[in-house]
Order: sequence, then C-alpha cells, then structure tokens
Amino acid sequence: MSKKALLILEDGSEYEGFVFGYPRSTSGEVVFSTGMVGYTESLTDPSYYGQILISTYPIIGNYGVTDSKLVKSYNPFESTKIQAKAFIIADYSPMFDHWNALQSLSDWMNKEKIPGIYGIDTRALTKHLREKGTMLGKIIVNDQDVDYYDPNTENLMDLVSIKEPQEYGQGSKTIGLLDCGCKTSILTNLSQRSVKVIRLPWNWDVSNEKFDGIVISSGPGDPQTCTDIISHVTKVLQKETPLMGICLGHQVIALASGANTYKLKYGHRSQNQPVIQHDSKHCYVTSQNHGFAVNNDSLSDDWLPFFNNLNDKTNEGIIHKSGRAFSVQFHPEASPGPYDTTHLFDKFLGLLK
Repeated sequence: MSKKALLILEDGSEYEGFVFGYPRSTSGEVVFSTGMVGYTESLTDPSYYGQILISTYPIIGNYGVTDSKLVKSYNPFESTKIQAKAFIIADYSPMFDHWNALQSLSDWMNKEKIPGIYGIDTRALTKHLREKGTMLGKIIVNDQDVDYYDPNTENLMDLVSIKEPQEYGQGSKTIGLLDCGCKTSILTNLSQRSVKVIRLPWNWDVSNEKFDGIVISSGPGDPQTCTDIISHVTKVLQKETPLMGICLGHQVIALASGANTYKLKYGHRSQNQPVIQHDSKHCYVTSQNHGFAVNNDSLSDDWLPFFNNLNDKTNEGIIHKSGRAFSVQFHPEASPGPYDTTHLFDKFLGLLK
C-alpha cells in the first residue's frame, strides 16, 4: 500500500493523499495546469523549476514515459531532467499503454528523485488557488517537515541556463539564442529552419556579438531579478539586429524597453489559451506557462501590443514599430499544445538580412 503524504499550503490548508514517485518531502510554489496531456513535456520544462505542479486532468500516467530515440521527429523531453519540484494529481494509473513507452511515470520520477501525490481532489485544490492566488506549499512524507521555499526570490535563470556556448544546426545565417531556461523544442524549431544556432548562457553580452538575429528563450522566475540580461538587451535594442522573445524572453524585452511586468494572480498554464493578434484580428489557440505578465499601459511610444489574451485581456506579445523586434508571452513551439503559431519563427527569420 502507498505511503500517505500531506500537502500544506502557506495559508494553512491541508490536503492528504498518497505517495508516488520518490518518497521524500519538498517545497516550492504551487501552480496548476489544465492541460489534458503532455506531463512529460511539462515536468521537464525549465519554466517549472522550483514549482510544485498540479494537473487538473483526473487520470495521469496512462501512457507512461516514452523514449525520444524511437521517434526522431519529436522529443517529449524539454530538458535533460525533471525540473518541477513535485507533481500533484488526482488518480495515478500505474498501468500504461503506449507503443513508445519504456517505463511508468512513477518509476521515472523515482529515478529522478521527484516526489508526487495522488488521491487529492486537484480540481478543488485548483479552485482554492484560483480564488486565493498562487501560494507556496510543502509536501510532507514520513513526517519529515521542510521549510517553505519561494523560487521567485532568487535568479532562477542562472540555475537552469547552460554555462558554455553550444552550437546547433547549420545555415548561412547565425542566430544567437540566450538560454534563460530554453526548451528543446525552441532549439528544434530554429535549427530545422536551416540556420545555425549559437546557444548562449543567459548573461552573455550579446550586444558585442555580430549575429544575424537574436532570440531570448523562455525560462522560470521573476524577470525583474535578472538585471544582467535586461541591461544587455537594452543595448541590443539600440541596434538594428532582429530580435525575438518567447515567454520569459518576452518579459525581458519588455523590461529592457522600459515597460513594467507584474505577477498574475494564478498564472496561465494550459494548452488552450486563446489570443488575438492586434493588427490582423486573427485568433490563435496557444500553449502557455507563465506566472508574470507585461503591463500594456507601460509600453513606450516605440512599442505596440502584438497579442492579447481573450480570456483576461492581459498582454500576450509586443512588437517594435519598426517591425524588427517582437516577442510573445505564449509558446509558439508548443510542446505540449497546438502548433497554431509556429509561423512566428518564420516571421522572425524573415527579418534577417
């Protein structure tokens, strides 16, 4: 029989369940995702670093964990390890069935020493967070108490970024990619478009480099804690180099241009977030994973809103009036989620001279 585990939120509310994965106590920021699939991609997404992830979909684990080597066209692992602190679900399926699956979700999490809880009413828990706002929490196993951990108090980019430059793909054009917690699928979407990609540490001063274009990746945490990259991007904006930002990269570009960011009450984490493009009025369904947003009203005269969220009207993208730089809050690479906005990679590459 599975061991009991206890989730305690910082407001004192408690939720009792059972352990799967690795049986240890942990703590972090508790967030929820409403996606029906994609737990492998989500758990390995560096944007979830320091967070305890809740899945509102009731049955998790039924397709196991796949082997990326068997399907060359798709890699379900967005980094080399699980980035989330823990996983909270309602009903765990120890039996899995998928032609490409090699192990169960619990076995994978156990190997990576990541705890999980099942048997919790995750929809009731999600409603609580939606009403009260995102908060810290801790999972207690074997009565081993731990302190609350707030990941937003430190520079998480430095913990998930590479330390030395890496090169991917080949082509006549070269892209500098600032790794703030870059997903594998962002690298894939760029390199498969016949360009050379130089992946750089988050704090690399790209303003001194001669790239044909620069991309700032997604990543975890509060963008305002990362002053080095903001100052570097501020200098890039004074040049004519084409620039694209994704998720956290979007927030970095906004801050570098003089705009403000703020924390959302409970964030956007799902695969069905509708956005509208300002100029064309086209609507897209997008994959999102962020807890901070850009304040539309703080944009300078040189910048315009590019996309807005149709649910809560928050900013989902900005574009420079010259057209040479833009950024989006959502994930055009998806993984998991719809590929409705992958054309934005082509839009960016079309800016290269």
